[in-house]
Amino acid sequence: MALRVKRRRKSRRFRGSHTHGRGFKKKARGSGHRGGVGMAGTGKRGDQRKSMILKNTLPEYFGKRQTKMVYGNRHKLKTLNLDRLSFNKVKDSADYSNYKVVGTLTQPVKLNITAGGASESAIKSVKKHGGEITLRNDDKKS
Repeated sequence: MALRVKRRRKSRRFRGSHTHGRGFKKKARGSGHRGGVGMAGTGKRGDQRKSMILKNTLPEYFGKRQTKMVYGNRHKLKTLNLDRLSFNKVKDSADYSNYKVVGTLTQPVKLNITAGGASESAIKSVKKHGGEITLRNDDKKS
């Protein structure tokens, strides 16, 4: 088993060295000589820090940003498979208005569902087994 040698701390080595290995004494005060802390100095003319930004931080850091227009339905519905409903033995007239019902029924189950949206195959499959899907937005089958 090797003996563990206790290393001398670096601050002990610099005792009496006047600058403690930092060069000119005034430059060691604060973060001014480094150009600031963190993202400071990364502005329009911060060429010495551009490599840090381009590699690590934000690829979209430079340039203009515009807000994107959102068209159509902003509320995206979660999907729900009909097979999952048939296995869980859904109560009659269940409300799934935050979901879009998709898929087909593999078991003959009569379902009466209120949903936010439904695919055409899901509607056909439920009607085939004697059930009904009522859409929250009757004008859209999203």
